[in-house]
Amino acid sequence: RFAAQSKVGFFHNVLSSFEKPLKLFFIFLGLFLALNYLSVMAPYRPVLGQLFRSLIFILIGWGFYHLTDASSVLFSRLGQRLDLNLDKIMLPFLSKVSRVVIILLVLIIVLEEWDYEVSGFIAGLGLGGLAVSLAAQDTLKNFLAGLVIITEKPFTLGDWIETAEIEGVVEDISFRSTQVRTFAHSLVTVPNSVLANQAITNWTRMGKRRITFHLGVPYGTPRYKLQKCVERIRQYLENHPYLDQETLFVHFDRFGENSMEIFLYFFTKTTNWAEWLAIKEEINYKIMEIFEEEKVDIAIPSQTIYLENKGEG
Repeated sequence: RFAAQSKVGFFHNVLSSFEKPLKLFFIFLGLFLALNYLSVMAPYRPVLGQLFRSLIFILIGWGFYHLTDASSVLFSRLGQRLDLNLDKIMLPFLSKVSRVVIILLVLIIVLEEWDYEVSGFIAGLGLGGLAVSLAAQDTLKNFLAGLVIITEKPFTLGDWIETAEIEGVVEDISFRSTQVRTFAHSLVTVPNSVLANQAITNWTRMGKRRITFHLGVPYGTPRYKLQKCVERIRQYLENHPYLDQETLFVHFDRFGENSMEIFLYFFTKTTNWAEWLAIKEEINYKIMEIFEEEKVDIAIPSQTIYLENKGEG
């Protein structure tokens, strides 16, 4: 109830994380005091003490386990204090690492409470880890590649990325792999070692989006009409409110095989695909309107065949 009434986000988060462990703590405390009070349990009091202390450590670890959830405000507050940008990929990664550390610490403390030789256990873990690492080198490479991806941040969750083999939206990144949802709605799991060694295009981080194409005009079109079309298209694009004016080219570029070609190269201010398509469509209709008003046709691919007629004799 106190946690629900708390207006401080972090304090509320801490109390909520330890709510269930605290409830169980009072139950275990009552059982411990009751059993410790019974005279028949006198020979077992040392064991009861060890068991009670072990349960306390487990409950404390349980509370910290919930506190280090990816949705917890702990990491966001930590990032603000340390002036770090903890994005949507870094938060789950830190959460997983923290939880593994908490579980190992609780396990070591409980083992020490029961008089186990922890140093030997840790040494065994080291030798076992070496054997596992030798047997699972690919997994280790994927883990290290995942660290590279997380620290360098070529993309984050929700970004639209493209590589030589895959294109889609990043849904999750783990120690071993990255999950990408393709535009066909299939989920592709890519090993981190493969992804880290490829060129990655992050379309979400575009500052502007390009439109470029060649527009053919039939041979035989008068020069002044072609020049007028180029000037009108350039003027229209230079006054378009949704186009970036820093880089904008409209020029009669070359004599092609079937037509005289106008080169258009410019960028939209928006990077949203739907908005980009709408702007592109509007510009295409306007170019058609300009050509109709100037009575200039748009060239289509064609071939001219000349037949030589040789008379008899």
